Amino acid sequence: MSEVLVDNITSRSGGAVGAPSGIVVTGVITATSFVGNASGLSGIDATALKDSGGNVKVQGNTSGIVVTGVSTFTDNVSVGGVVTYEDVTNIDSVGIITARNGIKVSAGQSISAVSGIVTYYGDGSQLTGVESGVVNFVASGTIPNGATVVVKTDGTVGVVTATISPAGFGSPVTFDSDDVSKVGSVYDSTSGKVVVIYEDSGNSNAITAIVGTVSGTSISFGTPVQAHTSAYFAVVASGGPNKVVIAFRDNGNSNYGAAVVGTVSGTSISFGTKVTINSVVSQYQSITSASSGKVVICYNRSGSTPNGTAVVGTVSGTSISFGSEVAIGSNSTTSYSATYDSTNDKVVISYRDNTNSEARSIVGTISGTSISFGSPTAFESSNMASQLASVFDSTNGKVVIVYQDYGNSNYGTAVVGTVSGTSISFGTPVVFNSASTDTAGATFDTTNGKVIIAFKDASNSNYGTAIVGTVSGTSISFGSKSAFNSATTAYINQSIAYDSTNEKVVIGYRINPGSARGEAVVFTPVSQSTTNLTAENYIGIAAEAISNGATGKINVFSGTNTGQTGLTTAQKYFVQPNGTLSTSAGSPSVVAGTAISDTKIVVR
Repeated sequence: MSEVLVDNITSRSGGAVGAPSGIVVTGVITATSFVGNASGLSGIDATALKDSGGNVKVQGNTSGIVVTGVSTFTDNVSVGGVVTYEDVTNIDSVGIITARNGIKVSAGQSISAVSGIVTYYGDGSQLTGVESGVVNFVASGTIPNGATVVVKTDGTVGVVTATISPAGFGSPVTFDSDDVSKVGSVYDSTSGKVVVIYEDSGNSNAITAIVGTVSGTSISFGTPVQAHTSAYFAVVASGGPNKVVIAFRDNGNSNYGAAVVGTVSGTSISFGTKVTINSVVSQYQSITSASSGKVVICYNRSGSTPNGTAVVGTVSGTSISFGSEVAIGSNSTTSYSATYDSTNDKVVISYRDNTNSEARSIVGTISGTSISFGSPTAFESSNMASQLASVFDSTNGKVVIVYQDYGNSNYGTAVVGTVSGTSISFGTPVVFNSASTDTAGATFDTTNGKVIIAFKDASNSNYGTAIVGTVSGTSISFGSKSAFNSATTAYINQSIAYDSTNEKVVIGYRINPGSARGEAVVFTPVSQSTTNLTAENYIGIAAEAISNGATGKINVFSGTNTGQTGLTTAQKYFVQPNGTLSTSAGSPSVVAGTAISDTKIVVR
């Protein structure tokens, strides 16, 4: 083996040296370029390195290697530096791609995730045409652009609306079609039901109760339930959650005073065992609820002097127990009416003082199972009053007593009383019906702060009539009276109750003459507005007009709605019950957002 040691080899003409049989090199070949068929190069895909002429061109320079033509790699390629290219069809990267000069997306194209969520990093200050605070919803009903909307339980949205119910009466509903007397009623706020009790004259004067359900301007009744076999002049009051207490004169037990507890369940009522209050004839009764599951019953105790008596009853389960009887005043008394002053935690009993020919009231304080009284105060000092009814106005903290004024042609009259300690003082009596007024009853509308009086109006064929009163200071004023039926009406005095759930008054009564059937009517004392808006369901403002059943855009929290007019910039706005916007809170109080111009509001 021999060696040729030279620095350069050229052909005779000074060009490249040909090697027809090939050259075997065991070391490194260094060249500035390579041109030729690469089919014999080991480990190189010659096809991938060929140019359009079929030659492979690999050129070296100080920055690296330049390959002309398409290169195909069948295995991974690792690049320690930066790969620079001018055009590429697809990029599949497992990491972050950095585009130094930005990314341009052709018109009509989009950036989207194959699956999952596309996440944008940055402050977004240069983004344009991006909607913020906008969500698509399906419309329930037609929604105008710029309308306030609520989300419904099925996930659709609808406009905020208010419905006006005018003041007035529904149609009378019969609860007993034959021979009813001595009607009374009470509202049980726990069950949301009105309980009507009455003497069933067609069934041996059995004390009977029936549960009524108010819906709109009507009332429906369950099945009558007998509370006691034979009694007289029953009165009823709430005895706590789902409980009512009925007090009566027990005809089957020497006319002694007695009481029974009823439990309301659905549209029915069940009763515990009768409890005897005393062993003496008891009549002219009245009953009122008090605090902590207590009731106070007052009545005339025949044969006693004085005969006015009160007793505290405590409800426990389906029974009731009583403390000791306490005398009311010191004279002969009748025609009792009791009410509970929840502001002062006092019981006010009004009555007719036969000894002094006065109408008086006395304040009672409950302590345990007993009651004590202050000194009585007259509200009619020179003439007698009868047909008493009393109610507590919790809005103004006043007692209102309704009565028939014997000294003034039996006119219907009311007087406002103010409790202070163990005493009560009165304003000037006010006539609410300038005609003979019989069997008047009263209740208080806690929603509207109104006193409702129902009565038999002798000036209008003895039709059942109602009137609304408003207390101001120590006086009361009245609107116009309105008849709720066109028949002679009786036994209203204990039978008027306020349904606070439905904001309605229920009046029970007996129709005369004929079958003397028992009826009830629902009274809306003040025009009412009901809304589908609550403190929770407000969702935003419509960003466009949306047809019923269509999907459209709603500006939700942080979104800007541009469909408004007449707004005051930098002012907070509230959604009103009818869907309009106002700078004052409605009921319920719902913030709509803040105006940023006269036509734009940011939803809150």
